[in-house]
Amino acid sequence: MKGSIRIGSVRGLELRAHWSVPLIMLLFAYGLGSRTLPAYAPGQEPLVYAVAGVAGALLLLLSLVTHEAAHALTARRAGIPVQDMTLWALGGLTRMSRPTTARSAFTVALSGPLASLLLGGAALGAAAAAGASPAWRIPTAVLWWLGGTNLLLGVFNLLPAAPLDGGRVLQAALWWRTGDRDRGQRAAGRSGQVIGMVLAGAGWLVFVRGNPGGLWLVLIGMFVAVTAGAERRWAELHAALRGVRTGEAMTSPVVTAPDWLTVDRFLTEASGVTPQARHSAVPLVDFDGRPSGVVRPARLASTVPPERRDELRIRDVASPLSRCTLATADEPLSGVLDRLSPESGLPILVTDGGRLVGIITAHDIERLSKRPGTGRRNPESPSTDDAMS
Repeated sequence: MKGSIRIGSVRGLELRAHWSVPLIMLLFAYGLGSRTLPAYAPGQEPLVYAVAGVAGALLLLLSLVTHEAAHALTARRAGIPVQDMTLWALGGLTRMSRPTTARSAFTVALSGPLASLLLGGAALGAAAAAGASPAWRIPTAVLWWLGGTNLLLGVFNLLPAAPLDGGRVLQAALWWRTGDRDRGQRAAGRSGQVIGMVLAGAGWLVFVRGNPGGLWLVLIGMFVAVTAGAERRWAELHAALRGVRTGEAMTSPVVTAPDWLTVDRFLTEASGVTPQARHSAVPLVDFDGRPSGVVRPARLASTVPPERRDELRIRDVASPLSRCTLATADEPLSGVLDRLSPESGLPILVTDGGRLVGIITAHDIERLSKRPGTGRRNPESPSTDDAMS
């Protein structure tokens, strides 16, 4: 996620935090220290409330880390590659490859809410035990707040709405019952759009009745609805491309550029005289004619200062081959799309024996998905997902 930095690791998995995390933690600490604790345990010094508020916010942050770590470690035990975990204003995000079976998808999705519910129960139990002592009123109040927040987090995440964990559980259940992953994802997406709009509407009613906290529910609801819509469209695209091979979607021959050109020379040649000007992404080839990366002319012109363009070579500022998505012409296109990530996304470079034979851009995929008969050309052939499961 853009705007995030590495803050540590959990069992060898990178943990990152978005810039919004300190802001939301300060808001939690302020609310706990200025309203919740004084109402539960009045008569304390302001410093006591402030310290307890910060401690409660940090414990909640650890709870969110535990929630995401449960997802990541469960996925890793199931053999699913995990890239990293990122905390942000609306919770957390664990980046991993798509589960290959409905069972693994179900267990990974359920592990996070289960961890939150267990933490919530443990915190409430500790609060009940500590509540018997008057000297522990402040820690008890923090534990009650922490337990209730974790229970709310666990229950909320179990709503059957993508991209919430409950939406993943619904998708996995429908996948197991029907054998069709895309059908489950479409259903979870539709449910997410409906529930997201309901949450946004409820939040707006709360806000107009005088509670500013309703705006937070509006934000969450809109996020759920928009993300669910995007996941539903992705599932529909994935289903439309079922049975299509990569070679059928690629553009060939490919316009390439030598990677040893300077930035200045490349931009001069791509200024309108050569075919590069018509392409948003241009593959680079080395002296042996093998692909070495991808450069985007528009981005290149805006990021490289004019005074350095005659000394930098485009291979030094291009996306290297290690961050490109590679495929062979006979691979199922749906399986290749599953491998896309923010680091190695479109375009897809199609190779044969190490030589570049084609390229697939977003335009190619959109064009193919709208072609009559796409997705029904070989109905007896399973998709990559079905074959792996």
